[in-house]
Amino acid sequence: MNITVNEELQKYIDPLTENEYISLERSLLTEGCRDALVLWGDVLIDGHNRYGICRKHGIEFKTVQNDRFASIEEVMLWMIDNQLSRRSVTDFQRGMLALRKAELVAASIKPEPAQQEPQPEAAAASEDAVSAPAPAPTPARNSASRQEVAKIAGVSSHTISQIEKIQKTAAPELIDAVRSGTISISAAAAVASLPNTEQVAAVAGGKKELRQVAKQVREQKVPAKPRQTEAPQAQQATQAEATNGAAPWDDDAAALKAKIVALEAENLALKEQVATLTMELEDARRAA
Repeated sequence: MNITVNEELQKYIDPLTENEYISLERSLLTEGCRDALVLWGDVLIDGHNRYGICRKHGIEFKTVQNDRFASIEEVMLWMIDNQLSRRSVTDFQRGMLALRKAELVAASIKPEPAQQEPQPEAAAASEDAVSAPAPAPTPARNSASRQEVAKIAGVSSHTISQIEKIQKTAAPELIDAVRSGTISISAAAAVASLPNTEQVAAVAGGKKELRQVAKQVREQKVPAKPRQTEAPQAQQATQAEATNGAAPWDDDAAALKAKIVALEAENLALKEQVATLTMELEDARRAA
């Protein structure tokens, strides 16, 4: 049987981790290949990992044809949806797949053909004719918004923003780290802002080093709190003390204290009035 592995299609299948590969290999050796591989013509579109292990150990497998696709782009979209339906796919993988799906959908939208300018003869002939109203212009369809991509992936739009940053600026080693779960998406997005050499060094340091580097990057981005300046009165007092040896409000301190004493006495008197009125009110209620 002639089976072709398309490298472009294989990009949609993330490589298995060591433990995942060992588990799948053990299952195939014990139980055989129970699920059929899916082909489009002779092109393999589902079952890449199983196919590789079966060839390695000479394990028999079955195939099934899916011939409802008209183009390789339709195959790609089907493979993306097939991967997104699996619960084992991580949020990072889901985000990457959703972004790729949005790109494919946007590329498949053909722009409206440009209208040709009318020829002079046609323009002259149409002057005497009753012209029909011009159709409203069709708005151009843009690529999917971040919110739409997030909905496809089943994650937040903020997560999609972080994945986009990782996709554009992260070193391959950092991408492998976030794909394997060594570092979170948010931490990887922070580390991705560093030069590639520093990213690679952080990945080489392991999980603890990656977390520490991500923390340092985040702390550097937090704006420093503005330094509080002294109040004008405090500045004037400092200047007065430097020149005269005493603060300018020393003369007013006695008057201020006297005012406080007077207010406290007034407050005490008001409390006594309230207490008296309360007693009179209680006596009136009892008499009634």
